[in-house]
Amino acid sequence: MRRVQWSDSAIDDIEDQVVYIALDNPVAARQVSKRLRETGNALGTFATGHPGRVSGTYEKSVTRLPYIIVYALTDNDTAVTILQVIHTARNWPQAGQYE
Repeated sequence: MRRVQWSDSAIDDIEDQVVYIALDNPVAARQVSKRLRETGNALGTFATGHPGRVSGTYEKSVTRLPYIIVYALTDNDTAVTILQVIHTARNWPQAGQYE
């Protein structure tokens, strides 16, 4: 099992989404936050994403939610670093953003 680390950017992404969703539905906001965190943390056991659009990254779709978790294998593949949580309607990061 790999250690899972969340970048500040990924945590901010989740918090931004939760605040936005909570304006209309606080219960749904909590559920989305929980699902995103569970999916990200599960990457420590099963890093099941596919190679990402940005070199050196992987992407994991969140089942039944419009989000992709972008991560990298770090520390000689002993850790998963979650780099960003992206809503599928957003513009994709530019190459080199995670370097």
